Amino acid sequence: MPRIKINNLSKSYSNGVKALKNVNIDINDKEFVAIIGPSGCGKSTLLEIVAGLQKSTDGEILLDDVKITTTSRDIGVVFQDSSLFPWRSVQDNIAFGLEIRGLKKSQTVDLVQKYVKMVNLTGYENLYPHQLSGGMRQRAGIARTLINNPKVLLMDEPFGAVDHLTRLQLQDEITDIWQKDKKTVIFITHDVMEAVYLADKVILLTSSPGMVKKDFVVPFLRPRLRNNSELVEIEHAIYKSLNDIDDKYQPEYTI
Repeated sequence: MPRIKINNLSKSYSNGVKALKNVNIDINDKEFVAIIGPSGCGKSTLLEIVAGLQKSTDGEILLDDVKITTTSRDIGVVFQDSSLFPWRSVQDNIAFGLEIRGLKKSQTVDLVQKYVKMVNLTGYENLYPHQLSGGMRQRAGIARTLINNPKVLLMDEPFGAVDHLTRLQLQDEITDIWQKDKKTVIFITHDVMEAVYLADKVILLTSSPGMVKKDFVVPFLRPRLRNNSELVEIEHAIYKSLNDIDDKYQPEYTI
């Protein structure tokens, strides 16, 4: 049974813009799925509907056979901006969700340290966001989401605001975190290489209104080699499909 079922999902706005049309996707438990497509194809809209932050016009999304109608502790979201509280240290930012649930600081110390270590921020836990690099802030944001133990992790271009080398490092780190924690992940990106490097399956959406054009299975164990010829072959197939959709599409990085 799929963990997430997206059934005939459509989204239109009051100004007449159609963002999504008849989207059908099944995502299995512990599966890492990347969603890619031209700008404006509704990727982020889809993610926000899964998160319960927007309502669909038609269709439904089920999590473990229960319809998603609002936000849920079972679904964690990481956006491009880590949105850390500037007045709280790294460890206090990570602990925020636990505090909201009523846990005392004395009850959370060991758990916070576990996630500080998981995202490679040991030694930085007492620093404040303005003292961190962009990559470190994003790691702290990921830990803040993971510590609440959601069933599903949604990531909306989480590495889009960092430099290229940091982005590559974060890709390796999220792979390592996923292998340890084995969450069901939906990952939005514009970067084809990132999608293929990270995901078990890459879903390609058409131009607006976004519909599922094709999905690509990436059947390789991790860790993966970036220049592996089989990965590159899948990347080229996705680029070809993207160019069929939008001949102006430009990849973020060439292969």
